[in-house]
Amino acid sequence: MAKLVSKVYGDALFEAALEDNRLSSLSDEVTAVKEIIAANDDLSKLMDHPQIDKEEKVRIIEEIFGGRVSAELVGLMRMIIEKNHYKELTLVFDYFLDRVKEYQNIGTAYVTSAFELSKEQKLAVEKRLLDTTKYVKFEMHFEVDTALIGGMKIRIGDRVVDSSVSSRLERLTRDLTKIQLKVGECAP
Repeated sequence: MAKLVSKVYGDALFEAALEDNRLSSLSDEVTAVKEIIAANDDLSKLMDHPQIDKEEKVRIIEEIFGGRVSAELVGLMRMIIEKNHYKELTLVFDYFLDRVKEYQNIGTAYVTSAFELSKEQKLAVEKRLLDTTKYVKFEMHFEVDTALIGGMKIRIGDRVVDSSVSSRLERLTRDLTKIQLKVGECAP
């Protein structure tokens, strides 16, 4: 359900921003509102409280953000609250921001390596991704996982390239197990 909610509202905001030629400014506003909400646990608790009615929640959002962000964004938040989907608000924002990045051909890459990469290695990975994908820019996220033993995993969206030693060992083990099973099946 949350995925459907984020898609419906995120697509609506994206289309409105595209139509009004305001992708960049709305993207900045959404990022700022998302950060404010993430930094304010009390606001989230208040918005999730079952004894506070929708009208009061809408009034609170309008008080906080009205005049500070666009009327479209306040209107979207009002609509989401009225439909009892406040818990999905950050998912809506994430979906919208992902659509904006995709539209602008900006990819997000998550690179996991067995050891810390040097600045030059990170730049080389980014250059290779730019050369082999449709993207003109990347937001790069690097992480170290020593369990990989060597090599790296790269995730862009739902695509994963895994050249880690641990994955190669797993595949080799599976292949050897299959071979042993076949040999065992052929025994008299």
